[in-house]
Amino acid sequence: MKIIILGAGQVGGTLAENLVGEKNEITVIDINGDKLHQLQDKYDLQVVTGHSAHPDILRQAGAEDADMIIAVTSSDEVNMIACQIAYSIFNTPTKIARIRSEQYLRYKEKLFHNHDLPVDHYIAPEQLVTKYIRRLIDYPGALQVLQFAEGKLSLVAVKAYYGGLLVGYALSTLKEHIPNVETRVAAIYRQGRPIKPLGTTVIEADDEIFFIAATKHIRAVMSELQKLEQSYKKIMIVGGGNIGAGLARSLEKNHTVKLIERNPERAIQLSEQLDKAIVFCGDASDQELLSEEHIEQVDVFIAVTNDDEANIMAAMLAKRMGAQKTMVLIQRSAYVDLVQSGEIDIAISPQQATISALLTHVRRGDIVNVYSLRKGAAEAIEAVAHGDKTTSKVVGRAIRDIKLPAGTTIGAIVRNDDVLIAHDSTVIESGDHVIMFLIDKKHIYVVEKLFQVSAIFI
Repeated sequence: MKIIILGAGQVGGTLAENLVGEKNEITVIDINGDKLHQLQDKYDLQVVTGHSAHPDILRQAGAEDADMIIAVTSSDEVNMIACQIAYSIFNTPTKIARIRSEQYLRYKEKLFHNHDLPVDHYIAPEQLVTKYIRRLIDYPGALQVLQFAEGKLSLVAVKAYYGGLLVGYALSTLKEHIPNVETRVAAIYRQGRPIKPLGTTVIEADDEIFFIAATKHIRAVMSELQKLEQSYKKIMIVGGGNIGAGLARSLEKNHTVKLIERNPERAIQLSEQLDKAIVFCGDASDQELLSEEHIEQVDVFIAVTNDDEANIMAAMLAKRMGAQKTMVLIQRSAYVDLVQSGEIDIAISPQQATISALLTHVRRGDIVNVYSLRKGAAEAIEAVAHGDKTTSKVVGRAIRDIKLPAGTTIGAIVRNDDVLIAHDSTVIESGDHVIMFLIDKKHIYVVEKLFQVSAIFI
């Protein structure tokens, strides 16, 4: 596939890194030549220096025969106009834009059409991150909660702790502990390295475990791996931007929410917009303010300003002063591994959420959900099976007979409204939503081929 990426920032660069090894022809456009040269030194791709929405620059990048344009510059307006140019002049088949402003997103149904603004798919990072954090709050103790098939099924990452009912026992005993709940362990990471989950695998404390289950059974499975945490009630949010405001709006009905915003004008604006959440104007690293607002009673402290260092320092202070759990938004990927221990419980990367959403539209075959995991090394995907036993490599076959690449697990199938946890004897039918976990995403091309219908299928 020939793909042009507009913008060589963190998202554009990470996306190029994800796609360049997957038999794609990648060209990146940016006005910053230094960023482009850094990418070109690392990866096998083409670069063009110039304005991303200028027709001559797009033509130089090969827009005349490109399959897809992905506009992820720092400007919503440039991203939208680039899609317009790609449609009007080059007739590019697929156009994707990152859109951050609520002003545009509010009118997305009226704006994003070929006769208005020809954006085929839009990616709204702030909305994605808000939903991601909300799921973590709904399932206390989870490190990640990824949903498939319109929320019917979830892939959950948890850390196994001493005292967990399954710790020290083989995976095969899980069925004995919760006989009425179907679940499948898709992957285990021990000291950062993947190990294959077998029935004889003994769960150890500190293992990071990815399991798949119907969303309604998540808490039951989590209780086997760690002592269940109480539901979160008191939440403190730092940062009144789109993420902080959206989160407060989402949580204030059923939680006690306090929001700290440094800018006085923005704080007043938020206090008028929010119904129940209490808004403070101040600095979240002010010990006196945190003490006055009883930080020791806070169940979750969530720092989501656009300043990584401020988020980290405020969260560390809050944890030391008694906050039960801390979540931090971190833009720089290099910081994520450094801070996610001790005072910082969960580091959240908006880039990773954006990349996951973008990959959903890039993958070949009918792939309707992609989550990029483990800093892009692993992936969880939802693919729809089509065809019959003659035209498909998966339909009409038992899972044991499907030639999956190494490190790939079929965890579950959603058939109509039924969630079926995968077993070796499970036969895939046309229309099934198949949820898979890939320890090494370099095998994604093989998986895509498995789910592509041969040319004779009508």
